[in-house]
Amino acid sequence: MSNEEITLRAGDAEATVRPGNGGRIGSLRVDGVELLRQGDRYGCFPMAPWVGRIRDGRFRDGATVHQMPLNSAPHAIHGPARDGAWVTARATADEAVLTYDLGDPWPYPAKLTQVVALAPDALTLTLAVETYGSSFPAQLGWHPWFNRTLDGGTGVEIAFDAAWQEERGADHLPTGNRIDPRPGPWDDCFGMPDGVDVTLTWPERLELKVTSREQWVVVYDEQEAAVCVEPQTGPPNGLNTLPRLVTPVEPLEATTTWSWRRL
Repeated sequence: MSNEEITLRAGDAEATVRPGNGGRIGSLRVDGVELLRQGDRYGCFPMAPWVGRIRDGRFRDGATVHQMPLNSAPHAIHGPARDGAWVTARATADEAVLTYDLGDPWPYPAKLTQVVALAPDALTLTLAVETYGSSFPAQLGWHPWFNRTLDGGTGVEIAFDAAWQEERGADHLPTGNRIDPRPGPWDDCFGMPDGVDVTLTWPERLELKVTSREQWVVVYDEQEAAVCVEPQTGPPNGLNTLPRLVTPVEPLEATTTWSWRRL
């Protein structure tokens, strides 16, 4: 099938999926109000087969060191999936299934599958990576850009209870130390052993909960226009520090749900 834009609808919710632009969610509207920052680099894109930054763009698999392009010099950031053209495997009124073949510069032939499922009060995203041959380390996650304000209203409030914060070095990468969570502003990774659970509240408008079975989330709120809540399978630079192994019999899969209620 093609990689043309897809519109999903459920109740008063509408989502636009853009396979040709990194498999991203380009728009999410509730009661006609846009929740995601607009623009070709925004919305919500999948991060794969790594999340955040890889230090110096290098990761080790056994004795082999691989070099990724330094698209956020001096590091490599967010993986190539957000820059590629995905293909629509199937689409219905409220669900789309997209696929993407990983290749050069990623050294392992592999397939990504993303399922986007819209309900009247929730959006559920599922992402999986499976190998076409060799086992390899990988990470998965999502990078949504939520509008800081809805139609000029009061700015969003972010609430969560993390067990720890990954201490961030001057190079924006975790040092390996876990510290007590600190107040924002943030561009930081937090640990939630019982699963990601972050609440965004636009006062008198909407409450949206970002949840996932995964244990790591990056919260970024240093920008005026938008805030990011990024559930992921490991911390930044995790291909080197905490890799998840994809094997021919065991793919890596992650899911996140955004559920909302009107205030």
